[in-house]
Amino acid sequence: MPVPSVSSAPAIPVAELPPATVTALYRHPVKGLSPEALGAVELTAGAYFPNDRLYAVENGPSGFDPAEPSYRQKTAFLMLMRDARLAALASRYDPATATLTLSLDGHEVVSANLSTPEGRAEVEAFLTFYMGEEARGPLKLLTAPEGFRFTDSLRSGFLSLLNLASVRDLGARMEAELDPRRFRMNLHLEGWPAGAELELSGARLDVGTARIAILKRTERCAAVNVNPATAARDLNVVKGLVSAYGHADCGIYAKVVRSGRVAVGDTIRPAAD
Repeated sequence: MPVPSVSSAPAIPVAELPPATVTALYRHPVKGLSPEALGAVELTAGAYFPNDRLYAVENGPSGFDPAEPSYRQKTAFLMLMRDARLAALASRYDPATATLTLSLDGHEVVSANLSTPEGRAEVEAFLTFYMGEEARGPLKLLTAPEGFRFTDSLRSGFLSLLNLASVRDLGARMEAELDPRRFRMNLHLEGWPAGAELELSGARLDVGTARIAILKRTERCAAVNVNPATAARDLNVVKGLVSAYGHADCGIYAKVVRSGRVAVGDTIRPAAD
């Protein structure tokens, strides 16, 4: 029996949106590398999700100037959309020491301080070797200057939210189990109807002690086709989205309008005032 479409369901007024629960928090310190689960995070008004997309690995000269940082297409960097083998690397970042540790098959392969030229060179050398022919010459690790992040959507990628009901609905249509980590979002939420988040542009929501404003939907690219557990391109999730709903959107971007703490288990609801 066909799964009923959620895209044709009437939008829920923001005031009637049921509370949801934060079930997971993730940061992605290096663009294209694995996510790190967090128990809690301090959000700052007007700022990006802490330690998210702080670094990117330039795959061939992109013209990026840290003195005048500007958006570059994701194709300028190592990225899951093209470089699926990145998903096999487990990454861990310590903000206190700027140390990045990469592991492969449970074995540590490199650990270096990214605040030093020597540390960056060590990571660059490993990744250049690991990527093989997919590297367009020696790779270069870029550090985001203050007030900049290597997001796919520079003006709206401050933080991102994923409704797990929407992931399950898409999985049912594709007859496949979808790992939510495919979508590389910061906050995973449980409690909203599938698709409800896509109609929230402009809404203000309280989560933990912070307040956020929803900016726009997140349009997906082929990076979501990569299985984060196996590093294989095993499903065409973008095609599944378009076939099911007529668009490739899954998740939403938001900005922080009031500083505060957000933890796993916190409630997200329409702003109180």
